[in-house]
Amino acid sequence: MLYVVIILVIVLLLLSCCRVVPQNNEGLIETLGKYSRTVKAGLVLIIPVIQRLRKVSLAMFPAEISKYSIITKDNAEITTSLTLNYLVTDSYKYFYNNTDSVKSMVELIRGHLRDIIGRMDLNDALGSTSSINTQLSEAIGDLTDIYGIRVVRVNIDELLPSPEIQRAMDKQLTADREKIAAIEKAEGEAKNIELTTKAKNDALIATAKAKAEAVKTEADAEAYRINQLQLTLAKASDGYFKNQSLDSFNNLAKGPNNLIVVDKDEMTNLGSIPVTAKVWHETSKNDK
Repeated sequence: MLYVVIILVIVLLLLSCCRVVPQNNEGLIETLGKYSRTVKAGLVLIIPVIQRLRKVSLAMFPAEISKYSIITKDNAEITTSLTLNYLVTDSYKYFYNNTDSVKSMVELIRGHLRDIIGRMDLNDALGSTSSINTQLSEAIGDLTDIYGIRVVRVNIDELLPSPEIQRAMDKQLTADREKIAAIEKAEGEAKNIELTTKAKNDALIATAKAKAEAVKTEADAEAYRINQLQLTLAKASDGYFKNQSLDSFNNLAKGPNNLIVVDKDEMTNLGSIPVTAKVWHETSKNDK
């Protein structure tokens, strides 16, 4: 029975000496409260009561920095929130050099973010989230190494102006939109007037061209008629003209006037005609 008890005591002592460090962790062994050594993942033997094992995870952790205010270069207040991912690179520094390495890291990042945004105007800050992320990553660089931590990624989730500034920006945005709409409307009306005027001018020009073409066509037709008439008359015989003269004389003779028509060759014998001689004599007498 005694042997059984001794064996159980030995087993319990051995079990108390054995510790297991999980995968992706490191172990910090303290001897009488003082750091002794760092061990990797796996089975670790320690001296019970005298030594103690502290486990530190090397996995990546997310962290969120809640909303806090920053003043820009032009004295505008904005609220920002960001998230980051970090991991422990030195378990000794992480555990022993700081009472709270994560909190210290967060305060360091906040300070650098205030410095970056504090050198920017409000409009520049609101439109430069990507640039701020890059500057912040470069600024913290290896500074967090003193905490045994490396920041893998940092991202600004939002940059919001104060409610008063937001209302002013909304009013400005509304005014700008109304201005753009008014300009577009005026340009549309001007374009419409331009197109209407052009259409009217085109119609007037087309009408004028049509009239000119009609006049030209009519003139060409008249010229052609006269030309053809002249060609026909040039080919006509003397008998045709005598017939035309006789017809004209007949028409004149039918009129109400006392008109005598004679040939030009008979003008010298005009006085031998009794009626003509009488009229000639009376006319000469009246002239005297």
